[in-house]
Amino acid sequence: MLQHVHILTLTHRNAKLKAIGTIVAAFEADDKLRERLTSLKESGAVDEIFYLSTCNRVSLLFTTKEEVDQAFREQLLMASEVPVAMMEMEHLRGMKAVYHLFEVAASIDSLVVGERQILGQLREAYERCRAWGLIGDDLRIVCDRIVLAAKDVYSSTRIGEKSVSVVSLSMQQLQQHQPGPDARILMIGAGQTNLLVTKFLKKAGQQHLTVFNRTLKRAQGLSKAFPQGEGYALTEIEKYKDGFDVLIVCTGSAEATVTPQLFQQLLAGEDPRDKVVVDLGVPADVAEATVTDFDFKYVGIEQLRTLAEKNMDFRRTEIKLAHEVLHKHLGELESDYRQRLLERAMSHLPQEIKAIKHTAVNQIFAKEIKDLDPDTRDLMLRMMSYMEKRCIGIPMKAAKEAILG
Repeated sequence: MLQHVHILTLTHRNAKLKAIGTIVAAFEADDKLRERLTSLKESGAVDEIFYLSTCNRVSLLFTTKEEVDQAFREQLLMASEVPVAMMEMEHLRGMKAVYHLFEVAASIDSLVVGERQILGQLREAYERCRAWGLIGDDLRIVCDRIVLAAKDVYSSTRIGEKSVSVVSLSMQQLQQHQPGPDARILMIGAGQTNLLVTKFLKKAGQQHLTVFNRTLKRAQGLSKAFPQGEGYALTEIEKYKDGFDVLIVCTGSAEATVTPQLFQQLLAGEDPRDKVVVDLGVPADVAEATVTDFDFKYVGIEQLRTLAEKNMDFRRTEIKLAHEVLHKHLGELESDYRQRLLERAMSHLPQEIKAIKHTAVNQIFAKEIKDLDPDTRDLMLRMMSYMEKRCIGIPMKAAKEAILG
């Protein structure tokens, strides 16, 4: 079944990200992805094609009657230079190719099991290729079922529950301490991690954020999204005297940033027992002596990693249930495709039966029909129309039962 459907893919499981990047660059260079894919279809190398690239995979789903060998891979780019990584792409055919995309969309084959972003990326890529005229009837049926299967996995299993993101886990831990919307949040560092943190803080309705960072512009960029936001250069931190309720630290420093001396100063004379400190640095940004010398609520990267791994183990236990759901949809896809093949094979039948009726009425029996009185002629034509419909429906029903049964 569907032996003309193929996939060539390179993922985080069997290649380095650099190799994946070379293939993505080759297809998408100079914003000519549409042109390259359209050329493939127009050349006859493929009948339909669907292209998907993410940060850790690149996949080509296509239909073809050609043999998918080295020569075929070389013509995929129609260029003088083909990335070596192209020859390393895994080739799957038929239902194995389809099932692989089932696993991708359901986030079983993802770098982080259970993360739903991949389904959205797949749907966007499909809609783009469809709009470009690259998707035909076969890949439409396949991709529609892939989306249904993934949605069923997310709704029928708990594979997406229990966060495994260190940032989201840290914010969950923070919310357990119930900081109010006016809590004074002091942030040291304005890198990618703390950028994600500010999105959580914004969503939680926090109003007050003060950011210190080596680059002043970055500090101000993160803080300006908050009603009471201020950004300063890290060199100014020793002048800070306003205290805090929550301290969030994540820098790229190889040494601890928050020493006991700095922590004492940042407290501004307030009781440390009321404070929450979130340390997302690797290595830790809060010195060990600071944690032992002061009594505050500490959320560190190691405890978050342990929690993330426990949550990931939980998600992995749901994979078996997810496979059961996907196999059910694989069987339904086979039924859908058989029915579609039947519809295609018999699509000519109604017109042929109509043509026979037209010939009979207007040529073979034209004279006899003309001699009939109006009521008899009308009755005969209505009987023929009834038989025409029955002659179309009976073989369609019998063929459907035979093929689907």
